Amino acid sequence: LRNARQANAMAQRLAEGVRAVGGVEILHPVQANAVFARLPHAVSERLQERFRFYFWDEAAGDVRWMCSFDTTEEDVDAFLLALKEELAR
Repeated sequence: LRNARQANAMAQRLAEGVRAVGGVEILHPVQANAVFARLPHAVSERLQERFRFYFWDEAAGDVRWMCSFDTTEEDVDAFLLALKEELAR
């Protein structure tokens, strides 16, 4: 259960950080270790050069970000910084 708690907590941190950045729509309530979001396709493609994640619905720009037992606060913060930078481009 500790591993699941870690993954779920990092998904919550990610979703809260994404909301703070703005410019990205969180599509569903975060109930576990997944965050579903909609953002500009070009931003997703640039982020995929640095981070591993998948399109959930590529035509709509929907992505699925997953956190795991070994996702750290630093990992989430690095992703959020990159997201903020890419959205500002």
